[in-house]
Amino acid sequence: MTLTPTILRSRRIVALAALGLGLVACSDGAGGEQAALPAEAAEKLSGQAGTLVAEGASSQQKAMDIFGTAYAAAVDGATLSYTPSGSGAGQKQFIAGQVAFGGSDSPLKEEQLAAAAARCGGNEAWHLPMVIGPVAVAYNLPGVEQVTLTPAVIADIFSGKVTSWNDPAIADLNAGATLPDTPINVIYRSEESGTSDNFQKFLKAATKGAWETTGKAFPTATGSGANGSTGVVGQVQQIEGAITYVEAGFATEAGLGVAAIDFGSGAVELNPTTVGTALDNLTYSGEGHNLVVDSTKLFEMNQPGAYPLVLTTYEIVCSAGYDETTRNQVKDFLTVVLESQNEDLAAAGYIPVAGDYKAKLAAAVEAIG
Repeated sequence: MTLTPTILRSRRIVALAALGLGLVACSDGAGGEQAALPAEAAEKLSGQAGTLVAEGASSQQKAMDIFGTAYAAAVDGATLSYTPSGSGAGQKQFIAGQVAFGGSDSPLKEEQLAAAAARCGGNEAWHLPMVIGPVAVAYNLPGVEQVTLTPAVIADIFSGKVTSWNDPAIADLNAGATLPDTPINVIYRSEESGTSDNFQKFLKAATKGAWETTGKAFPTATGSGANGSTGVVGQVQQIEGAITYVEAGFATEAGLGVAAIDFGSGAVELNPTTVGTALDNLTYSGEGHNLVVDSTKLFEMNQPGAYPLVLTTYEIVCSAGYDETTRNQVKDFLTVVLESQNEDLAAAGYIPVAGDYKAKLAAAVEAIG
């Protein structure tokens, strides 16, 4: 994945639709129609031209490509420059005032909050979880259409305690399925990864501490490592019986099986509806518009029909304290982001936000001073 800034340029062409019911915008770079903002959202835009500079999590890169195109189409002369250099770099550059917002897989640490407030002119930095990336437990098991697992069994697989696909621990969860005695080959991320950190936090919370490790480095006692999301997917494709954890879009694109997970209230498949149910039941450790997700409660969730194994990635912004130009750019961009929750985003492997969750984000964007 390249670390070159993604700079998306486009000219906005806006025309009133029939009877004033909407807008249509075309981006000349794409050569086709770009779905326009609803009139109510378009009225909120300041129209501030210029380049909005941001940096952070590579997990957001595909989403930022989509959002940047929509932003350029909606605001004449506006562009996005997003450098996917990683969450740590995004946080550092935001605190240093080098970027308008930082993209991050995790919130700022306690010791960073004061520096972030200083960067924001004495105002609080807010975490807005705009980009939702569900994590799949993906496998290669020809002839088996669906496998259901529990967090406890997943932990036992990735710790090396369950080593074959017809192990009673798996068979008991899949009555009626014919499971082969194929060995399970665990594939994990070999480099430090926010996905590894997220997955291990899930395992620890969902198993009540039976899985003990957390962090961006995955334990190497079981299985073999591969670099990046494309690397683990490639390995699983090549090895019958292999299993990994990976962002859902990579798994489906590669044609891998995706496990249904019984979080405690019955087997739940990974799809926009089940992830949406989890999002609607989130709790937050931040206050007001600082929407820091309580990840422990998220990963412990067993709400019927909810799939809580998701990576909620943040745009870290100033609640106030920007100069006028930057404030207008940030608010315009985030307004466009909320109106770009569509099939393009889903095709890139993300879950479009909707309902009460989207409304919370919209209220926070509106409140940026």
